[in-house]
Amino acid sequence: MRRKRILWRLFPSYLLITFLSVVAIAWYGIQSQRDLFINETALRLQARSALVERLILGILDSGDTTGIDRLCKEIGQVSSTRITLILPSGKVIADSDENPAAMDNHSNRPEVTQALKEGLGINRRYSYTINRSMLYVAIPLFLDDGTIRGILRTSIPLTSIEKSLSEIRMRMILSGLAIALLAALVSLYMSRRISLPLERLKEGAERFASGDLGRRLEDYNVEEIDGLAGAMNKMARQLDQRIRTIAEQRRENDAILTSMAEGVVAVDTDDRVIIINDTAANFFGVDAERAHGRYLHEVVRSVALQQLSSSILENHITAEAEIIHESESGRKVFQATGSILRDAGGESIGAVIVLNDVTKVRELENLRRDFVANASHELRTPITSIKGYVETLLDGAMNDAEDLKKFLEIINRHAQRLNSIVEDLLNLSRIEQGVGITYEESRIGDVIKNAIDSCGMQIKQKNIKVETESPDDLKAFVNPALLELALVNLIDNAVKYSDAETTIWIECKRDGEQVRIAVMDQGKGIAPEHQSRIFERFYRIERGRSRELGGTGLGLAIVKHIALIHKGRIEVKSEQGRGSEFTIHIPIGTEFSPEA
Repeated sequence: MRRKRILWRLFPSYLLITFLSVVAIAWYGIQSQRDLFINETALRLQARSALVERLILGILDSGDTTGIDRLCKEIGQVSSTRITLILPSGKVIADSDENPAAMDNHSNRPEVTQALKEGLGINRRYSYTINRSMLYVAIPLFLDDGTIRGILRTSIPLTSIEKSLSEIRMRMILSGLAIALLAALVSLYMSRRISLPLERLKEGAERFASGDLGRRLEDYNVEEIDGLAGAMNKMARQLDQRIRTIAEQRRENDAILTSMAEGVVAVDTDDRVIIINDTAANFFGVDAERAHGRYLHEVVRSVALQQLSSSILENHITAEAEIIHESESGRKVFQATGSILRDAGGESIGAVIVLNDVTKVRELENLRRDFVANASHELRTPITSIKGYVETLLDGAMNDAEDLKKFLEIINRHAQRLNSIVEDLLNLSRIEQGVGITYEESRIGDVIKNAIDSCGMQIKQKNIKVETESPDDLKAFVNPALLELALVNLIDNAVKYSDAETTIWIECKRDGEQVRIAVMDQGKGIAPEHQSRIFERFYRIERGRSRELGGTGLGLAIVKHIALIHKGRIEVKSEQGRGSEFTIHIPIGTEFSPEA
């Protein structure tokens, strides 16, 4: 149903009331005027009847009906009044306008009947005798003894009265229309005065609803409307203050959620997402804004997370779970803790889950376990050999000079291996801690030359050619001893895994604000599945061959950490059967400390 404006509800009502009032007053006025005219006319007729009464009674006593009829006609013509004399029996014996002999018996006429009963009869009706509306007044004619001798009836046509009333009616109608028009204008004005403030209030309420709480409603000098406007202005001020407070709290909450390292996911009782902070969105690779209002299983493809959320919602408990999430960026492990989310009244409205990324922790735990296992294995092998040969010597083999020398050489070789492993572990620990490491501006070409000289014996034994390319003036702030150690490990590995009489290339050049040092060999190369792990401690591609070549499994780990403490990195490119290329990137920089 179409709704109407208040103006068109008030104005027609006022107009209708005004119209009905004018019509009622006009009708009442016309009727009152008509009754007044008729009553006054009846009084005049009654007065005329009283004047004629004595004349007629004098002639009536003589029995001269013809004379009475003539007298009635004469008086009626002079006074413009119809005069009729009727006997108590109803017989008409005289009439000023008609022949009495031709007239009907009038005993049943209302005015005659009323005059006989009450002494005065007044009636208004249409006369079929003369075809006019007439006003009749009848009075009885009494003799001295009180006997009714006859009824004298006077009447006049109502034409003049109707004409006068018609003119009065027309004037009243015109006046009523004028009054109605004026009242309509006044009603429209008053309706507008009432509706306009309400419309302004409506517009103000719509502004408040749209968030524009700064503007205020004006006063209209109407107590009720001004009271309503004041209440709405007060409401707007309070809403503005509360919205600002809520917005500030929301900004604070958003800032807290955004800055949290933990992921936060909140769902309602239907498992629809209420909140997911940026950290959690990044964990699962989703859009935080688009996730709002959607089911959790639509947003995050994790069965473990969905099971945790369902368990909390169904059982109203605090629960924990480890969630493993596989994505294109890799495998991540989250420690999730969830509990019931309650409102201010303590009612359950959903669940909140906090996610901690423990991927690195788990990786470190795995590395620690692998390190302990590998270190134990690497140390146990030479220790077991040394112990076995010592027991053999103690059992009597030491008495044989040839066996003694042979076993002691083996023991010495394993002791040297133990010493190398321990030395590498100590170096790695010292490099990781960064304690006592200083940096100085050094010529990189000199560092490379010293590293090649340190590996000279191994290079000579396999008759390997080493070619270098390095600008003489290229310098960087480094720890020369550590950088040399890193290059020694790379060159040593290149020599070990290269065939005799091959070539190793060492290339050094400036790359922007970095120094790029590459060591390339022509060895067997490294398979792709091993390239991401060769910098782990004790990781070996071929354990037997590595031990044969005397490696400890810590060399590349040392190289990696030396690059890291120089704010750099190391990368490998390798293809099986075509050799490997290890590249160290170090910033040229200025003097700095490891903590910088």
